[in-house]
Amino acid sequence: MASPAIPKTPMVLAFDTSSAHCAVAVLVGDRIVAQAQEPMAKGQAERLLVLCQEMMTQAGVAYSDLTAIGVGIGPGNFTGIRISVSAARGLALGLGIPAIGISSLEALQYGATAPCACAIDARREQIYVQIFNGETIQAPALYGVDQMPVFDGPLIGHGGQSPARPVAQAIARLTMARQDTTAPRPAPLYLRAADAAPARDATPLILP
Repeated sequence: MASPAIPKTPMVLAFDTSSAHCAVAVLVGDRIVAQAQEPMAKGQAERLLVLCQEMMTQAGVAYSDLTAIGVGIGPGNFTGIRISVSAARGLALGLGIPAIGISSLEALQYGATAPCACAIDARREQIYVQIFNGETIQAPALYGVDQMPVFDGPLIGHGGQSPARPVAQAIARLTMARQDTTAPRPAPLYLRAADAAPARDATPLILP
């Protein structure tokens, strides 16, 4: 009689380039075993997978060990979001594991124990905001800086307090919690139209 298969230890590679950074974390079980966040206004396309490999090597984890990929889907920088989402989809397809999209605002809220609002600088005197009122979660939206909606609790992120976890760590832990659920492939979360036409070397169009 064949021995029962030994359950695979849950391992998540998570990354985010939706803002001016390249952030990566590796989560094994309930422990972050490697992480890095590098300030970066541009160049994420060249740096992302290299940094992922560096963190995997530091953690002693191979891509074949992974059980899920977590990726930040924005809102944020258009090009940065496309880079991460494309990379997550490609890795997930090649490895035969799920890719889970996590919004930047959810990542900010992770670890908060009370109602709050989370905000990200959208530039041009605008902010992306999502309000988390206990069990009620409002959809993320774009506001003028002088049109902040009324909410209970603290403001986390732009103009407020720092989040409980760095972005890649939060994405990794949210991914770990959701990897056994049925979820659509990650897709960019855009809350406003692009500022300009794509550059000639823009990343490929992401299909639904």
